[in-house]
Amino acid sequence: MFCSLVFCTLCLWHLDVFVHSDAVKTVLVSEGDTVTLPSNVTQLQENDLLSWTFQHPGNRIAQINKKAGIFSTFDNIPDGRFRNRLKLDSQTGSLTITNTRTTDSGRYEMTITNKKNNTSKFSVTVYARLPVPVISRRPESTQCFSSSSSSCSLLCSSVDVGHMVLSWYKGKSLLSSVSAADLSLRLSLPLEVEYQDKNTYSCVVNNPISNQTQHLDITQLCPTCAVVPSEGHTHGCDSVEAAFRLVVTALMGVAAATSMFF
Repeated sequence: MFCSLVFCTLCLWHLDVFVHSDAVKTVLVSEGDTVTLPSNVTQLQENDLLSWTFQHPGNRIAQINKKAGIFSTFDNIPDGRFRNRLKLDSQTGSLTITNTRTTDSGRYEMTITNKKNNTSKFSVTVYARLPVPVISRRPESTQCFSSSSSSCSLLCSSVDVGHMVLSWYKGKSLLSSVSAADLSLRLSLPLEVEYQDKNTYSCVVNNPISNQTQHLDITQLCPTCAVVPSEGHTHGCDSVEAAFRLVVTALMGVAAATSMFF
């Protein structure tokens, strides 16, 4: 019984490799990187006919006919977007895309035709490189921190390159986040920081495979106000100055009286 079970398991494994599969593999990549879509075979056979298509069956971008000695990529199909960026492994049939672009996102399908068909499907998403977010003080915010101005208004913003989320963190705790369903020009997110707040804050832009972080320097954007002498101190200075003038006047009077006697 055990031997029969092992034999059936081996048969199923064999079918997974060489028989048509409806499973779609998800591939995520950053713009500019290189990605390889594997054929899942170690060696193409003499009578194998391999074909790679993009988006729909009519868009063939690569093919191999081992018997006829054909190893070709059609990088001008469908609109020239793959020009000089496709590489085909002549031994396995795996397809490599170099210097990926967001327009490379889509469905790729590989079919090997012989006595039994083998199909591999891939859903590829190429994410744009994320910009570093920018933290600034909002125009209506106070210029500096003091006991009378209890908070500082900040704004974190970033160019929206698509499929991204903009977030504020206090330490490792998420405070707020925003994303756009459609591609917009910029994403922005406000933050109020209280006077004498000693926590660390950071603004993060992320997508499913990468992130960029900008840490808040509160002393630069919202510095502590310089100490201004109070009104009482000002009166004290005025009193000293008045007394000094009185002494000088008295001395001048004494000098004038003395000169009259001589």
